[in-house]
Amino acid sequence: MDTTSLLDVIDLKKSFPVSKGLFSGDSGCIQAVNGINFSIVQGEILGLVGESGCGKSTVARLALNLDRPDSGSILFKGDNIFDLRQDALKQFRRRVQIIFQDPFSSLNPRKKVGSIIGEPLLIHNIATRRNMPEKVIRLMELVGLRPEYYDRYPHEFSSGQRQRIGIARALCLTPELIVADEPVSALDVSIQAQTINLLLDLQKQFGLTYLFISHDLSIVRHVSTRVAVMYLGKIVELGPNARLYERSFHPYTEALLSAVPVPDPGEKKPRVILNGDPPSPIGRRAGCAFADRCPIADPAMCFDNEPPFVEKAAGHWASCHKR
Repeated sequence: MDTTSLLDVIDLKKSFPVSKGLFSGDSGCIQAVNGINFSIVQGEILGLVGESGCGKSTVARLALNLDRPDSGSILFKGDNIFDLRQDALKQFRRRVQIIFQDPFSSLNPRKKVGSIIGEPLLIHNIATRRNMPEKVIRLMELVGLRPEYYDRYPHEFSSGQRQRIGIARALCLTPELIVADEPVSALDVSIQAQTINLLLDLQKQFGLTYLFISHDLSIVRHVSTRVAVMYLGKIVELGPNARLYERSFHPYTEALLSAVPVPDPGEKKPRVILNGDPPSPIGRRAGCAFADRCPIADPAMCFDNEPPFVEKAAGHWASCHKR
């Protein structure tokens, strides 16, 4: 695998105002992303995991330059994507694509499959209307769709087939980075396996780089090169796949791993039960955001001082005072 950094996220922050009501104005803000840092190396699959509401999809939107951050930057091959204008931004859109979570709402129900997949080719002047069908059919066959599906509408397909249409659309511009935002969470388990294997085959065939976002640690373990764990807008642990699953440093990661089902019903493993609910993301206090639920929290240290994100082992980073 190439060691060249493709995407660098630097001290990224993004908040959203929260309103009390129609005439009450703003009552504060939710810190969806709170100063995160990570890099994606060309050719790797970085898994980004965490509970719903931790900020994963906000990271995806920022990485695609669909939202602007409050502060921080994202560098794609050294260029800050938030400084790009016109032609440079259009080229960035071509090089970074997304696979959406919902294969139902992500496809225009009024357009046929050929038009859905081929429209980006026309927008970026890669194909003409005359030769577009040939290119689209080649893409369809690549993801396991029959050529005769070209003139059908999305409602005529199963959820797995619709997601393959979305994958073909993401591939059509030959991107360098694909942001896969929960790409299999809406699919049946058997279809999940087929879709994951397709994504891995395409990654090997075209040397793709993925930011793979999921809440399912078992899926992330199967696909990723490295894993980043998010909690309330922060990355609390980041490390190589095998090492993180074998020896995690953050108590939140341990709790997530303990909840992963095991194949053998007779096999028993210790469960880490977290007390309480995640604290409100509005107006958070100082200290570790996980301290209220952490089984090893030190009141004298963890509730007032935010733990630094430090390297605990080679290439393995975590933010915990106690580990």
